[in-house]
Amino acid sequence: MSSVRVLVGTRKGAFVLRSDGTRKSWQVDGPFFPGWEIYHVNGSPAEPNRIYVSQTSGWFGQQMQRSDDGGNTWEPIGNEFLYAGETGTHQWYDGTQRPWEFKRIWHLEPSATDPDVVHAGAEDAAIFRSGDGGKTWTELAALRNHDSAPSWQPGAGGMCLHTIIFDPKDPQRIFVAISAAGAFRSDDGGQSWKPINRGLVSQYIPDPGAEVGHCVHRLAMHPSRPNVLFMQKHWDVMRTDDAGESWREISGDLPTDFGFAIDVHAHEPDTVYVVPIKSDEQHFPLEGALRVYRSRSGGNQWEPLTKGLPQRDCYVNVLRDAMAVDDLDSCGVYFGTTGGQVYASADAGETWSAIVHDLPAVLSVEVQTLA
Repeated sequence: MSSVRVLVGTRKGAFVLRSDGTRKSWQVDGPFFPGWEIYHVNGSPAEPNRIYVSQTSGWFGQQMQRSDDGGNTWEPIGNEFLYAGETGTHQWYDGTQRPWEFKRIWHLEPSATDPDVVHAGAEDAAIFRSGDGGKTWTELAALRNHDSAPSWQPGAGGMCLHTIIFDPKDPQRIFVAISAAGAFRSDDGGQSWKPINRGLVSQYIPDPGAEVGHCVHRLAMHPSRPNVLFMQKHWDVMRTDDAGESWREISGDLPTDFGFAIDVHAHEPDTVYVVPIKSDEQHFPLEGALRVYRSRSGGNQWEPLTKGLPQRDCYVNVLRDAMAVDDLDSCGVYFGTTGGQVYASADAGETWSAIVHDLPAVLSVEVQTLA
């Protein structure tokens, strides 16, 4: 029987949650690296027992870890992230220019085919690549050297590169998203990049339709349809059918279109999940009721999924990296909250239960489906 492994990063450590294919009973292991902020834990699709971790501490800085036995043991790996060439400047909150400064790794994206290849998204915004299992890292500097980069400005969470998606049909094509610069695409393996934000409208920036400057919270793709991307923006849920050349809003009948997380059903490319949050000032669900919304039409028509989720007095948030799906026959959907709960649905969102409910605030959730 297949099994699943849920990788959870929290404000105070990493956790590994394991279950068989029924997803009814769970083993919770951790905390690993207790006391450290774990921005992301992600496993290699090519070698599932290889797992990469980004850990951060206000006292000790950034550390990287790797497991080669499915999270039972860990070893430190390369931790030198150097911006290549001229560091340059970007726009600060007050509009002045400020030098690029490495703070942490937000996101790790292992290769689907080579366990030694992994990309890392950094704050301040940059993308790094390792070809030796994380021992050494090299910046793909063309992104940070883009002509628009001096105008990039951090969002409330910093200027983080939080999303990295590879086109499974074109190994040279990479999508990334930066808060609050927008979405970018490379068609040559990271040697050059173009902004892909046409159609986004952000009323809170000087030019609402600008080429860059949009606060993109998360991108999601179904691997069978790499030209179709879904986006949760600061406000608005968006969709592109031409690999980012143009976007259209699909918020439709959502009660609010502010949020962070978005993901796509493993077997239904037009089934999309979001967790609406009240507003950019009030980061909790409307009316204190935690609801996942699902569209089965690729957007615009949304249905609330509530069975098993708290429907009163719930004031948690679901952050951008904290939702994932497994690819078992009945797609499993998972998300973590800032209240420390990790919820799972083994029936594509029809019913939910908490795998665990007293962890530190959850920053990231990833799922591995194991043979």
